[in-house]
Amino acid sequence: MGNYNSTKQEIKNHLFARVPLIVIRSSERERIERMMREVASEMKIKICYYTDVKQVVALGASSDASKNVDRDPLTYAQEMFRKNRGSTFVIGDVRRISDENAFSREILDTLYLAMETAGTMVLVTPDYVWNRLAQFGLLTVLDYPDIDEREMQIRKFIASYSSKYPIEWDQSIVHKAAMILRGFTEVQIDNVLISVLVANKGLTNRNILDLTAQKSRLYAAVPCVEEVIVRADMDVSGLENLRNWVKERKRLFFISDDILDDYGLTAPKGILLAGIPGCGKSYSAKMIASEWELPLFRFDIGAIYDKWMGESERKMNAALTFIDNMAPCVVWIDEIEKALSVSDSSNDTGKRVLGQFLYWLQESSSRVFLVATANDISALPAELFRKGRFSEIFFIDLPNYTERKDSIEQYMYRCLRKRLTELELEVLTKMSEGFSYADIESVIKEAAQYAILHPEEKMNFEDIQRYFSNNIPFASTNPEAVKTLRDWGKKRAVSASVE
Repeated sequence: MGNYNSTKQEIKNHLFARVPLIVIRSSERERIERMMREVASEMKIKICYYTDVKQVVALGASSDASKNVDRDPLTYAQEMFRKNRGSTFVIGDVRRISDENAFSREILDTLYLAMETAGTMVLVTPDYVWNRLAQFGLLTVLDYPDIDEREMQIRKFIASYSSKYPIEWDQSIVHKAAMILRGFTEVQIDNVLISVLVANKGLTNRNILDLTAQKSRLYAAVPCVEEVIVRADMDVSGLENLRNWVKERKRLFFISDDILDDYGLTAPKGILLAGIPGCGKSYSAKMIASEWELPLFRFDIGAIYDKWMGESERKMNAALTFIDNMAPCVVWIDEIEKALSVSDSSNDTGKRVLGQFLYWLQESSSRVFLVATANDISALPAELFRKGRFSEIFFIDLPNYTERKDSIEQYMYRCLRKRLTELELEVLTKMSEGFSYADIESVIKEAAQYAILHPEEKMNFEDIQRYFSNNIPFASTNPEAVKTLRDWGKKRAVSASVE
């Protein structure tokens, strides 16, 4: 794969060597035409460029004189090669050359003529080339615009419209927008930008999320990957170690590839969150997406399994391709152990799917941050814990005293619009010993539901206390499971909370 400048230099080298055939694999015809115009100017040669609409245009001449060849470019090319040595002829959008047919055989005859007169034919196509044609030349690939090209295009776009619309984007937002628009052609990038600009009558920092919404419409959705709506103003309490880690890694996630390459680093790949149910594992995925201002997708791996041979692998490949196309993004896999457990030695499909997922996790270069949660660590395959597949493994325990206190204060105000005194907070915090975050939320929301249904009854502190005393937390009903999880977390993971 090559970016614009490296591909252009490669083409100039091939033309200087008078290679009979140059195949440029690309679907961006306009971009190739601009490149060939620059090549003609820099090499001071004339290049005849054919498209069905413009017919033959002479690039590099004093003016772009065109000639109508009645959509028969090969007859014109053959005549040109006969009369002029060292000629260059480009067909801007070639189809039907993947196998032997009348058109591909005529191109073959034209190439024999080009060889005799030191001419070069350039074929621009997104398709594969018939092997007999490929033997005559060299292939070069023009990839979609890289990060530097996308940033330059966005800056040009802003310069064009800044006098007509208010645009707040600074360099950091431009860089982030360029990352989001990865995998787009130049035309698609312009279309997405103008669409967001017109819809919002300008560009603010919050419009960066609109780019992802536009992007998701350009790729075919897959049933097992769904977008999760995340509030921008999420209230988060506790899990200080995890939150500090996320804030530090945010800058590293968005830093340029060149800087990472200089230090032999890669962007953070993701985290595995293990711990006690109801303590914030799933909520953490939403917190990270909100903190990093990225879209969140929930990947249901269990939904890809199919009874038909090969369908599970095909669905996994489609899902991973869609996720890569959505990068940069946060991907959340809930209870990953249920989908990736392959303890049954006869489960060949499960092993192949696991292999696909692990390879992607290890080798994918897309800016995808994976948040995988697990309740039953023992069911996870050992391969998942290999270094390099997750940036870190965190253990989320039951909230400590301070975390419970902060959580109670937040939920009391959010659900009941009550501000408790310090003494009342201390009483409820002590009563909630062994509660998970989910337990605290459930108790207070149950009280709030009663308050809504019975507005005539004023709820006092003693009523709230009764709700707390009636709750039986997970830790009380499953003490053995909690002990097992804690023993594992102390030895094999980093605590998500400050001890």
